[in-house]
Order: sequence, then C-alpha cells, then structure tokens
Amino acid sequence: MNINAFSRRRFLLSAGAAAVASHPLAGLAQAAWPRRPLRLVVPFAPGGSSEIVARAAAAEMAKSIGANVYVENKPGGAGNIAMQEVAGSTDDHSFILGHIGTLAVNPFIFQKLPYDPVRDFAPVSLLSKVPSLYVVHPDVPAKNMKEFVAFLKAKPGSYNYGSAGNGSAGHLAFEYLKMVSGTFMVHVPYRGTGPMLTDLMAGRLEAAAVGAPAILQFIKNGKLRCIATGTAQRLPQLPDVPTVAEQGFPGFEMTQWYGLLAPAKWPKPNVARLEAEAIKAVKTASVQERLAQETALAVGSTSAEFASFISQEQARWKPVIARAQIKPEGS
Repeated sequence: MNINAFSRRRFLLSAGAAAVASHPLAGLAQAAWPRRPLRLVVPFAPGGSSEIVARAAAAEMAKSIGANVYVENKPGGAGNIAMQEVAGSTDDHSFILGHIGTLAVNPFIFQKLPYDPVRDFAPVSLLSKVPSLYVVHPDVPAKNMKEFVAFLKAKPGSYNYGSAGNGSAGHLAFEYLKMVSGTFMVHVPYRGTGPMLTDLMAGRLEAAAVGAPAILQFIKNGKLRCIATGTAQRLPQLPDVPTVAEQGFPGFEMTQWYGLLAPAKWPKPNVARLEAEAIKAVKTASVQERLAQETALAVGSTSAEFASFISQEQARWKPVIARAQIKPEGS
C-alpha cells in the first residue's frame, strides 16, 4: 500500500468515527445499556392489578437484562401525570406501564391530553390481560347479576359504585354494565384501586368492577361477593361464578390489560432489547404461575402486535365513551 493510499484510508476511518461519535442516538445505541437501574413507572396508586403485573415482570426482567428494574408508583390525573413525565424523560432508563385507561380512554375524554399515546411512546410488549370481576359488599342482598339488576332498578340512583378514577377500567366496566342492563348507580372515583377497595369493604360503597388480581383474596375470604365475571368463559379460580354474558347479556366481555411503553426518543436498539427481555420474562413459568395465581393472563406480545392491539382498543372504546359521556374529574 503506498503512502497516499494509506493516508487516505486513515482519513476516511477517522471521519467515519467522528460522524458516529457526533450522532447522539448512535452513541447511546453503541454504549452498554442499561448503564444503571431501570425505572418502571406505574401510573396508579399501590394495591391494584397494575402493580402486581408490573412487579412480576420487573423482578424476572432484572435477572437477565443486566440491571435492577424497580417499580415506582406515581398516581394522579387518571395516569396523565406519569405518562407526561415519562414521555418527556431523557434519562434513557425510565419506561412505563401502559393501560387501557391511559392508552385507549384518556385520548377520548380529555380535550387536551399532555401526551400523545402514539407519537410520544414506542410500544414494547403487551404483558397481561386481566379479567374484570363485578363484586358487591356482603350486605348487598344480591347473589347474582339478575338479583343485582333488580336491586338497582328498585331504587335507581340510590347506590354507589367505586373505581380507581374517571376513565379507569373499573369505570368503563361499570358504565358498560349500566348501559346494557338499563340501571343507574352513582360513580365515586378514587385515586387508585387500593383506596377504593378500603371503602368498598368498609361498606361505604355497594359495588365495583375490579381486576381479578387485586380482589381474588377478598372474594375467597368473604369480604366481597363476586356476582359475575367480565370474561367470555368462567374462570377456573371461580368456577361457580357465571359470566355477565351467561346471566342475560349475550356478547358482554370486559377485560383490563397492561403493557410496557418506552419514550419514543429511546434508541431503537434499546427498545428492541427491552421488548426481548419483556417477552422472555412473561413466558417464564414463574411469571405465568404468579399471574395465574391472581387470575391474570400472561401475553408477552411483540412491539408490532402491541401497537396493533392499542389501535383496536381505541376504536372499540371510543363509541362506548361517547355513549356513556365519560368525562375527566372536575370537567
């Protein structure tokens, strides 16, 4: 190799290295990632289905992703506060648990949403679908859905049901039931499932629709009575409890769902790494058994599948929200 050719080669290699170094995303993608503990934000108060799903996945992901994955609950604003924070984060280590409320409901109930569920986030993986259970306080004189509907129709508007907040899955589930059954109850929104369950079990509420993981233990110990499941088929954990569809409302189905989202600005290799780790975690026997114990279904979809699912759910719930005239708190 002559001197001129050698010098030209050194110049091209140096220029190429400088170009890579000057591109911030390329530098992040090439650097070892994660470089520190990962923060999984849950946009709801502790004690609900969201925390159970998040902690089960996070604990398993931490075993192979090369860093601790810790869960941080950040409730408020129907999930908008946490979604906005994570969408604008720049630390490359904060991601969030997406939910039917923050992804398929809030876009249609808030006139000005502080985040765009499509533009601001990269779907990672749909982790789990959670059956919604319709429960009442033991003092309510209704053993099944037929008796409950009759109970409500005898005194319309005299009873209250609680939810984790306006636009939450529990809110949607009960408004859906009210529409198909022609009944009326007063909605009492809370800041999370945990505080709502406290009041329900204390008798300050008559009923609620809650994800199975958060209330199965209270059903089994008699603190709450389950009068129907929102699933298409009966649950193995509650074989004697019929579905809503079985009790006179054909085609009725209501489940919650949870999935991981990363800020859209994340380097694609990091999103792909998180996707692979999430899928691997959800497919493990330990996570599947943990979720099954709480009547939650493990999914573990690809990023593309999750993106398509979100779009389908938005199309499904938009007309339901319009018919029920669901509005955010204080509007």
